[in-house]
Amino acid sequence: MKPAIAKFTLIYLLLCALSACTLAPPASVKHELIGQVSEGMPPIDRNTAIYELAVRDGVTYQDLTDSLKSIAVGMNFVNPANFPIAEHIKNRGIDPQGVKEVQSFCNLSLGTDIFLDHPEFLVFAPCRIAIYEKPNAMHKLKLFIALARPSYDLRSIKNPTLRAQKAAQELETSLLKIIYKASQGDI
Repeated sequence: MKPAIAKFTLIYLLLCALSACTLAPPASVKHELIGQVSEGMPPIDRNTAIYELAVRDGVTYQDLTDSLKSIAVGMNFVNPANFPIAEHIKNRGIDPQGVKEVQSFCNLSLGTDIFLDHPEFLVFAPCRIAIYEKPNAMHKLKLFIALARPSYDLRSIKNPTLRAQKAAQELETSLLKIIYKASQGDI
């Protein structure tokens, strides 16, 4: 083989090898399964555990909580506990500055796959949905609903199984649907 052709062949093989390395993602990059939002919903920020929605204007706190519970029951969730934080703040003589509440929701059909593989995930159970008011740009209180995302919580588990990841994704997707419909005042 002529030296020029040998040199060209060597360079060509090196370039092929280098380009092959750039096509495959590094082994350290992990695919993360997260919930899926419905059309019209803001995208999920993968860097936060919180998914927050402003409640549609005209939907009252009572409308929101009635809707939330009705939709959840229709999707096979139970509401085992509520924590009216604003009432407890008021009992201490402090103005809670609007609604402050945490409601818990559970769907054992979805959660069991996570708990069987990772019992330590129970520290995140049941799933939490917060209802609160905070000032808008004009300093008027605006009602919000937010979810602690199960797929983000699963990041705390070392080497979660694919089954647990899929269950957390499905659980999160269901909860996202619930809070979106409730934020719109749907029943």
